[in-house]
Amino acid sequence: MKALIFEHFGGPEVLRYADLPDPELEPGTVWVRMKAIGLNFADIYRRRGDYHLAGQAPYILGYEGAGIVERVAEDVKTVEVGDRVAFADVPYANAELVKVGIDHIIPLPDDITFEQSAALLLQGLTAHYLVNDSYSVQPGDEIVIHAAAGGVGQLLTQLAKAKGARVLGLTSSPAKREAALSAGADEVLLYDSDWANAAVRWSYDGQGVNAVYDSVGSTLMDSFKATKIKGSVVFYGMAGGNPPHIDPRMLMDTSKTLTGGDLWNHIVTHSNRVERSEKLFEAIRQGHLKMEEPKSFPLREGAEAHRLLESRSSTGKILLIP
Repeated sequence: MKALIFEHFGGPEVLRYADLPDPELEPGTVWVRMKAIGLNFADIYRRRGDYHLAGQAPYILGYEGAGIVERVAEDVKTVEVGDRVAFADVPYANAELVKVGIDHIIPLPDDITFEQSAALLLQGLTAHYLVNDSYSVQPGDEIVIHAAAGGVGQLLTQLAKAKGARVLGLTSSPAKREAALSAGADEVLLYDSDWANAAVRWSYDGQGVNAVYDSVGSTLMDSFKATKIKGSVVFYGMAGGNPPHIDPRMLMDTSKTLTGGDLWNHIVTHSNRVERSEKLFEAIRQGHLKMEEPKSFPLREGAEAHRLLESRSSTGKILLIP
């Protein structure tokens, strides 16, 4: 099979398209012939060496994608050859063939394309648990969403709006501001503004917002400044660097809540993974989720896709097509 690999850490230039042996089909697994692969910032972090990688070179990146089942192990009875499937958390996805455990298989309905699912699942499942579990958005809530033009940010904005919230997005450029507004944000501010105080003024009662979803990290104190008494800050990423240490006395004095969010603490069973995915597919059918057309690169041009994502100039999702 062909795969996008690298043998040492570094920039996009370390990636190359090469021949590798097909994966070994083990009990409880299937082969998926990939049709679309999602590219995520975690792939960049792993390529740089910021995240631990198991095993030895050559390394294969990727965790998210969709395709057609090509072979099944003898003990597999719930998945058949020819099934359309997707997954959000299976390693070595940057290849023509991926070995997938059946507990990670998400059935793909006929009305959802391979490209839609590869662009949706990892970020969509993240947005789903954020608005339902980390902070349960209610009708009338006022919400601030960091990086509102990004993949998670656009989905998070739409899911919050579908729940009846009023959304203030934050972006780094005028072009990204337009993307966030197109996703449904009621207002969008740029990071070079005094956005925390502006968010307080933006709230109907002038006391601050109900919740802030912060994926930047270094902005955490400003997120608390934008939040009203008894409000919540959901911290789920560090795109802008490590967060400051938070004094618990501040939380006590303001009755504010700080909660963390990590997807892998929320999709711990196959049934939960499938149930949440089906709700995302239904949100697409009902028009609650309107996804920006993803940017697609051939898998052999993965280095160019990495350069685009790493530049932070893109909005929406980037796909790799084998």
